[in-house]
Amino acid sequence: MTQLGATITAEGIRFAVWSSSARRLWVSLFDDAGAREIDRLELNPQGEGVHALLVRGLAAGTRYGFRADGDYAPERGLWFDPDKLLTDPYAVEVDRPYQYHWRFAAKRNEGADTASLMPKAVARSLPKPVPAKPPLFQPGGLIYELNVRSFTRLHPDVPEAQRGTVAALAHPAIIEHLRRLGVSAVELMPVTAWIDERHLPPLGLGNAWGYNPVTFMALDPRLAPGGLKELRDTVATLRKAGIGTILDLVFNHTGESDRLGPTLSLRGLDALAYYRHQPDGRLVNDTGTGNTVACDHPVVREMVLDTLRHFVRFAGVDGFRFDLAPVLGRVDGAFDPEAPLLRHIAGDPVLADRVLIAEPWDIGPNGYQLGNFRPPYLEWNDRYRDDVRRFWRGDAGAIGALATRLAGSSDVFGREGGPVSRTVNFIAAHDGMTLADIVAYERKHNEANGEQNRDGHNDNLSWNNGVEGETGDEAISVSRSGDRRALLATLFASRGTIMLTAGDEFGRTQKGNNNAYAQDNAITWLDWAGRDHALEQYASSLATLRRAFPALTDTHFLTGEPADGSEIPDVAWLTETGAPPGEADWNDPGRHRLVMLLGDNEGGRLAVMINGDRRQCVFTLPARDGFEWLPAVETQPVDLARPLPGRSVVFMIERRAARSGNRKGS
Repeated sequence: MTQLGATITAEGIRFAVWSSSARRLWVSLFDDAGAREIDRLELNPQGEGVHALLVRGLAAGTRYGFRADGDYAPERGLWFDPDKLLTDPYAVEVDRPYQYHWRFAAKRNEGADTASLMPKAVARSLPKPVPAKPPLFQPGGLIYELNVRSFTRLHPDVPEAQRGTVAALAHPAIIEHLRRLGVSAVELMPVTAWIDERHLPPLGLGNAWGYNPVTFMALDPRLAPGGLKELRDTVATLRKAGIGTILDLVFNHTGESDRLGPTLSLRGLDALAYYRHQPDGRLVNDTGTGNTVACDHPVVREMVLDTLRHFVRFAGVDGFRFDLAPVLGRVDGAFDPEAPLLRHIAGDPVLADRVLIAEPWDIGPNGYQLGNFRPPYLEWNDRYRDDVRRFWRGDAGAIGALATRLAGSSDVFGREGGPVSRTVNFIAAHDGMTLADIVAYERKHNEANGEQNRDGHNDNLSWNNGVEGETGDEAISVSRSGDRRALLATLFASRGTIMLTAGDEFGRTQKGNNNAYAQDNAITWLDWAGRDHALEQYASSLATLRRAFPALTDTHFLTGEPADGSEIPDVAWLTETGAPPGEADWNDPGRHRLVMLLGDNEGGRLAVMINGDRRQCVFTLPARDGFEWLPAVETQPVDLARPLPGRSVVFMIERRAARSGNRKGS
């Protein structure tokens, strides 16, 4: 297909856009302020749905938009209205953020021209591609999920003008924090330009997460006022520090929403092609947002691939996380792990070595697809999240599921006999309660969202340690502090890739709000001044241990047999007495204690001792001649002769003793 978008040449700018059903298409040109339309030129059909025009004399910085005309019959999926200025689907820059206005959704001939309300696309020459380098992130590493705006909005060391932007991520104070945590890659929640859902402005709220894009390449000016260069420079700075960058991208829907939504880009150009429709003309809603992008359409498929190549070539990112990824694999509405788009992403010469992470569910038919994507896709593992939470909540019969999750979830990712886990283990993410709130709130508290607490999940698998929310009770505060440490320790002790959401390492809270997408305020802004420094130091020490012990980051499934060149098995499961658990132990609904003994490439072992019971208990570890058990975490002094506290995770490492025959163990 002919190159789409605005291509700057020595003669001027060539504008090209695709539509299979528009009868006429125009490019509207605007003054330098983007305020006044100075020309409207009709594009010429080029064949195969492409309409294009070379406008001589134009240069980089030109502001423009498209207009389209054809049948207006929303009941048949046709929305043509030349009064609607449309953003170029291939725009690489827009000159201002999107702001919702009712006129975007007005019927034809009822809303007047929308050009004064719309951001304008800005024509730009792309820089030379970033030199091709392998991704820094490798499966088994630590992904740090963050919202660009909320992450540094209150950071005291970041210059005020830079706070809340992509550039702030390159600040030395931020880099130092990420390195202390052993972050392998930051995962940036959406940074492309988005629009608020129509119900938010009347509530005085705005979308704070960005999962409501208009187009796919243009960065949001609020997050990246320096445009593509800002992202590119930040990615390069992070890379110099040994930290990769993963972009969370939304290809499953757009902010044009349902039949009452705004006409901003794809809907006005060719809604029937860009979105999936029911046979009766209604929009398919596999996303819960009102529309579903037709990722099985060849033009859409190429647009997605072009977007991914754009961010690899010109920003140098390590890879991508795909929101509601089954949509990308739906062919004629049914999920197919061999869908053309999924295969083309994994096999594309520019993309084949990139990190690819699927959120493996949507709300469409058979939308839950955990474990069903193909390598090399990693997958968010919500069964890990739920089983770990159930164990620490104290649910009966949770010990076997905990062991399976710690070991890489072979029941999910080993079903077809593959030797490697593709899990992304997480306990908390942007969507849901924070790690600190999991142990302080038994119920969601979303009143600030303006929906009478009806939104968000009701089953949070959380607990409050006796009092809902904030408390001055010191005993409850101590219990919650211990639970946060236990959750963090469980995550860092889990085999395979792990994901930590920004601020969970120092106790961030959203006051029980488990759906804070509309809270661009102190509810989501990280409180750097009030952070729990002791918890943060503990998380850092866990990261140090994880980096030093390859058995934790290895993604191969455990076998219980010695690895090549070793005399000890890669894993042994023990009870607190040091004996292997029998069938009765695994099936004991009251059992909340377990030891995971991992083999070490230095000939020793790492013991992960888990006491999920509220009672303290003496744990016994097997002793070997010439070895001794030592505390493995600097902030966690341990004496095996003394009981381990209740509801705790303790690490011991086995090393060769200083004198032959010296043994320690209880």
